[in-house]
Amino acid sequence: MAAPSLTVAIVTYAPDMHWLARTLAYLAEAAHFAREQGTLGETRLVIVDNGPEGLADDLARLAAAALERAPGLTFEVASGHGNVGFARANNIALDRVAADLHLILNPDVEMETNALDAGLRYLAANPGVGAVTPAAHHPDGTPQYLVKAMPTWGVLFLRAFAPAFVRSWFKAKLDAYEMRERDWNAEQCPVEIASGCFLLCRRAALDAVKGFDPGYFLYFEDFDLTMRLSKVTRIAYVPAVRIVHHGGRAGSKGLRHMALFVRSASRFFRAHPG
Repeated sequence: MAAPSLTVAIVTYAPDMHWLARTLAYLAEAAHFAREQGTLGETRLVIVDNGPEGLADDLARLAAAALERAPGLTFEVASGHGNVGFARANNIALDRVAADLHLILNPDVEMETNALDAGLRYLAANPGVGAVTPAAHHPDGTPQYLVKAMPTWGVLFLRAFAPAFVRSWFKAKLDAYEMRERDWNAEQCPVEIASGCFLLCRRAALDAVKGFDPGYFLYFEDFDLTMRLSKVTRIAYVPAVRIVHHGGRAGSKGLRHMALFVRSASRFFRAHPG
């Protein structure tokens, strides 16, 4: 059988070009490795530029330089639509290109060389699985817990806005939300809620749920997507798929981000009560 084709979507908004270049370089290395292993076919990267006008050429030059090392990996930059939000921007990428598989990738993620190959092998061996979420670490090597339990308003407020000393008073609840009691060195399947910083999906599964809900501008669009995906397929946590994620907390980004966080959380709880 021919190796599956892949699209990769990266949504940017006035990105830090240094970190984006690193993300693209790691993507190129991982794609090249997977093609050498015979697990990956033609690959198309779509960078969706949600930021100010005038960045498209810079983004294209950055991508061209980074992807030189990955023959068979082509790219395009979708721009000119303005800041339509993370969910709509990801749907723009889905509308541009159709492939067997689709990778949702944040512009602050560095994947290990064999991460893509490991995810592709897992999907090939498990036809009942429609999406793979990885083992993620902070830059200092401490684990991130991308898979979550169903949140509550209290847990979300503590995580997003409370100072560290207050969060320490509720450690048990916060640990339960991140399901820290599970063995994250082992595969976990199925899972329901996972971060969208790296999500390797079958295109058929994404089409079955009609992609992202465009009603989310920022935050919780990935939780909503994975909840809906879990109703039509299985999502697997695969520890062999390893990434480093440079991420930030909503509460440290100002009042506008706090307002967006609350609005999106409200939409999520309306869509997924209980």
